[in-house]
Amino acid sequence: MKVAIRRLGNSQGVIIPKPVLAQVGLVAEAEMRVEKGVIVLQKPASSPRTGWAEASKRIASKDDDALVWPEFGNEADKDIRW
Repeated sequence: MKVAIRRLGNSQGVIIPKPVLAQVGLVAEAEMRVEKGVIVLQKPASSPRTGWAEASKRIASKDDDALVWPEFGNEADKDIRW
């Protein structure tokens, strides 16, 4: 598919047809880089902690947020002054 390069203010750009964006799953933003003279657009990498806040709220709402490990690893540790 051939596309025109258009002037956009002080930059230039191309219009990507909606079916092409849908085919690769791009919605609101993309990561762009140049590899061996080729412009590559791809879905942004998701953060490793994506969804943690929602999961924490869900756990807390079910009263399932008890400590997994005891508060003190060893019985004598509670007497340590920091």
